[in-house]
Amino acid sequence: MTDFCRTMLFSALLTTTTLAASDATPTEPAVVSRAPIDAALRALVDEGQVAGASALIWEDGREAYFGAFGLADREAGRPMKRDTLVQVWSMTKPVTGVALMQWWERGAFDLDDPVAEYLPEFADLRVFEGLGKDGKPRLVPPPRAPTIRDLTRHTAGLASSWQSDPWLQARYQEADPLNVDNSLAEAVSRLASIPLDSPPGTRWLYSDAVDVQARLVEHFSGMPFADYVQQQVLAPLGMNETTWHVPGQAHDRVAITYLAAEGSDRLERDPDPPLVTRPHPLTPGGWGLASSLDDYMRFARMLLGEGELGGRRVLQAATVRLMATDQLPDTVTDRTWLPGKGQVGFGIDFAVRVAPPATPDENRGVVGEFFWDGAASTLFWVDPTNRLAAVFFIQRMPFWGEAHTRFRAAVYGEVSATPVQAQP
Repeated sequence: MTDFCRTMLFSALLTTTTLAASDATPTEPAVVSRAPIDAALRALVDEGQVAGASALIWEDGREAYFGAFGLADREAGRPMKRDTLVQVWSMTKPVTGVALMQWWERGAFDLDDPVAEYLPEFADLRVFEGLGKDGKPRLVPPPRAPTIRDLTRHTAGLASSWQSDPWLQARYQEADPLNVDNSLAEAVSRLASIPLDSPPGTRWLYSDAVDVQARLVEHFSGMPFADYVQQQVLAPLGMNETTWHVPGQAHDRVAITYLAAEGSDRLERDPDPPLVTRPHPLTPGGWGLASSLDDYMRFARMLLGEGELGGRRVLQAATVRLMATDQLPDTVTDRTWLPGKGQVGFGIDFAVRVAPPATPDENRGVVGEFFWDGAASTLFWVDPTNRLAAVFFIQRMPFWGEAHTRFRAAVYGEVSATPVQAQP
């Protein structure tokens, strides 16, 4: 894309997103109140649902809330604190998206470029169409190649380790792409050897697509992915404690992950040490970062500031708006578990709220909000309407969405199917 075309796109996107925002129905202005948030976090701990919980909220240009309850390490009696480091898992994905979109701004690629144009291992993909009567897989060429846009919105058709057909799951396990002893290049090469789950652009399927984005960052930058992210995203934002490898002197600040025993509310300590405290070659784009509340809030505040924080700009404002714009076409009707997040579409490495909650049971939120979460039940969101960003940390696996529902209700007030119109 020429500089002129990209500039015109920025201008058009600015106009479109501004109009869309003006048409959205906001909630009642979210003047954050400490008491209900304290009560919600304390209850999670007192009920034994989590060992520890903490949250940080930034609203209208100031810190509006911080609270920490319970223990980061129950067995050691170590409290959950402001400087506790937690594994944010898939909240790594938006960081990768920011790194990739820096290269989009530089004109290194167009979103609709085929992935294989830059990573040739994706040139000869086949789509799995099931097993024939002879028990052999039917593998056919895809109608079109997966694009970089497909990677960013999870429509590339990449096989999933736990949502695809059992035959594909077995091929995934054999390839073992995300073994932490792999390099990122080897991980992506192994991923490309697995047949596609579905034709690109037809299904929203959460996958390892963001790890491919990370490999693209390596391709464009000529640098190891983690080094690029450190130099061009984390350091400019002052995120000095966000890393794939926590140094030894900080290991005693890393929260322990607790596993919810099946069929009960009892929490068991993860028997393995936190991954971020163990050396490993793989620095994936889709997971793996550890961060503190303040560090990740700096990232969220940058997004709230449309690419800028403290005078340092890491993205153009229109790029952030593009990332926070729903990229899923109406033709993508199979969205697996994404509708469980509420009335959302998907932008570039974020879920994007496109309508108010339809029922009182849905997570409280505002049209135009964008967010994501992590496997250990962490969460962050950016709410431009109310000039608010929130970061919520617990370390419970498997993923427990009820904690998010309760935390959001404490921030915004009781869940309502019809948000209250903001006062002028």
